[in-house]
Amino acid sequence: MYTYDTVTEAVNDLKRRGYTIDFNLEFDCIVSHETPISLLPEEFVIVEVHRYEGNSDPGDEEVVYAIESKHGQKGILVDAFGLYSDEVSSDMVEKLKFKHPNNLN
Repeated sequence: MYTYDTVTEAVNDLKRRGYTIDFNLEFDCIVSHETPISLLPEEFVIVEVHRYEGNSDPGDEEVVYAIESKHGQKGILVDAFGLYSDEVSSDMVEKLKFKHPNNLN
C-alpha cells in the first residue's frame, strides 16, 4: 500500500508508476480530453484512493484516484469532496464513494 503526504506527491508517484492519463469528472463518466477517452462507471476500476483533508481551508479537501480501464489505460482523477465536489450521477457517486483501501471496488 502506498501512502503520500500531499496530493502533489501522490500524483507524481502515480504518474511515475504508469498512471499517465489525466481524467476529469463529468456527470456520468470520466473523460480525458488529451487522449480522448470517455469511461462509464462500469468501464473502469479504482485501484487506489488517497484522501486529503485541509486543516483550515475546505478548498484543500481532495481525493486522488488511481484508475485502470478495462482496456488497460491507466490514469488519475483528482476531485474535491464535500461542498466543492461536482454534481454527478448516482452511479458515479457510488463508484467514487470513499471506501476502505481493502475494499475499493
